[in-house]
Amino acid sequence: MAVDAHNAMTLTMLGPDLSRGLRPNPGQNSGQNSGPNPNSGTNSNTNSNIKSGPNPFDNRLLNSLPSAEFDLLAEHLEPVALALGDTLYEPNQQMRYAIFPTSAVVSLHYVTVNGATAEIAGVGQEGVVGIALFMGGGTTPSSAVVHTAGYAFRLDRHLFEAAFERSGAMQSLLLRYTQVLMAQVSQAAACNRYHSIEQQLCRWLLLAQDRAPGRDLVMTQEMVATMLGVRRESVTDAAGKLQQSGFIRYRRGHITVIDRKGLETRACECYVVLKKELDRLHEDPRSQKDLTTASV
Repeated sequence: MAVDAHNAMTLTMLGPDLSRGLRPNPGQNSGQNSGPNPNSGTNSNTNSNIKSGPNPFDNRLLNSLPSAEFDLLAEHLEPVALALGDTLYEPNQQMRYAIFPTSAVVSLHYVTVNGATAEIAGVGQEGVVGIALFMGGGTTPSSAVVHTAGYAFRLDRHLFEAAFERSGAMQSLLLRYTQVLMAQVSQAAACNRYHSIEQQLCRWLLLAQDRAPGRDLVMTQEMVATMLGVRRESVTDAAGKLQQSGFIRYRRGHITVIDRKGLETRACECYVVLKKELDRLHEDPRSQKDLTTASV
């Protein structure tokens, strides 16, 4: 597929609805890792099919797979660039791909009948978009929208389902990740009901920074309000207080976290709970070797 010279170097090349056919990254040098990093966790696999651009081992699920299981998927993983605001799937729409973010961050939204939305969970390099595929549904009443531009790898849904059904380390990882996602959804419900908008904003900013460390968040206050399911004026007020306290800097749609520890003092307990769950995902007491042996 031809890509014009201007769009070839941007993250907006994929169009507004990626569920209708994600365009593989054309392979230009994006300034990111150009191959598997032997220091990026437990996996030191190499594969000639992935030579440049985004690194699949920056996704912690893929990085946690034993070499034998990763090698079955490697040639089928397609790098894609995701732009801010891209829709990966709509409510009740058949998913075609599982998406493994490496530097992009995706927001899962519940959409009401009148079109109002609120974030129910986020997915970054720790996880995968598309759990409905191996849960047997193939569709979900939620939507998935990119809230931080970056890269990901996509895997055809049939191959993704087959990888789960092989009952190896991939199945164990995906089941544990589903538990983490369920914890996010339940925690978000409680947080939105019992905690102040300022606390919710702090929790959201901390999780967003965890998923995209060292990067400014390109996000308008209206977009944050949509994520939290609140009025924009409420976010403006909360963000203003955080900026006055010296915790963040907000300008022209860019949010910079200046004092992370300060944000943590203002956040509700939900952040710590979710952070522990995310960390625990990759700290299973059983080794991946044990998982693979047990599945034979």
